[in-house]
Amino acid sequence: MKTESSNPGQTQAATISVVVVEDDSSIRSILTNWLEEAEGFTCAGVFPDVESALPQIPKTRPDVAIVDINLPGLSGIECVRQLKPQVPATQFVMLTVYEDSNHIFDALSAGATGYLVKTTSRETLIAALREVHGGGSPMSGNIARKVVQNLQQPKIRPADELSKRENEVLVLLAQGYLYKEIAEALGIRLDTVNTYIRRIYEKLHVHSRSQAVARFTNLG
Repeated sequence: MKTESSNPGQTQAATISVVVVEDDSSIRSILTNWLEEAEGFTCAGVFPDVESALPQIPKTRPDVAIVDINLPGLSGIECVRQLKPQVPATQFVMLTVYEDSNHIFDALSAGATGYLVKTTSRETLIAALREVHGGGSPMSGNIARKVVQNLQQPKIRPADELSKRENEVLVLLAQGYLYKEIAEALGIRLDTVNTYIRRIYEKLHVHSRSQAVARFTNLG
């Protein structure tokens, strides 16, 4: 839908197309209503799970996708990881109850551009969707603070601590590769990848993929 202009010489403003991936029917309904009522937006699709969204979103190529993290079957993070390479122009905004660092950095490393909690108001959500469409990275206040705190941690240089192969594995982790994809990319066995990752965790003093990636992003 386009915004009508009374002046033929004026350029019509394009709408921002948005899809929603959310398993809670009441939240889906609320988000749909918000989008339909907001000026300059159109709801291009609503999906209850990742499995139904995966084949459709590459066809509609929305400007923005709102994705819940905790979905039945595949997670919202896996949804972003699979779709971002197919629709690079689509901006993914996570809408979730999770505020822990693991979920935040897993989502961001998978390709999400924004991260909002489900208590976000209508006005804030609509403003965030405009922001992400305009090139921004909207985050709820608590989420932004966690990111800043992480970036303020002392920087380390993995090259000083990790072997060449371990660095290669870490780079692929940071790019969102699955373990089996890392094995294929480097021509090594899956159990070898697991061994490298365990060593990376030990050397970097971290306990999860998201923590390792967060350290990697601080290295400059």
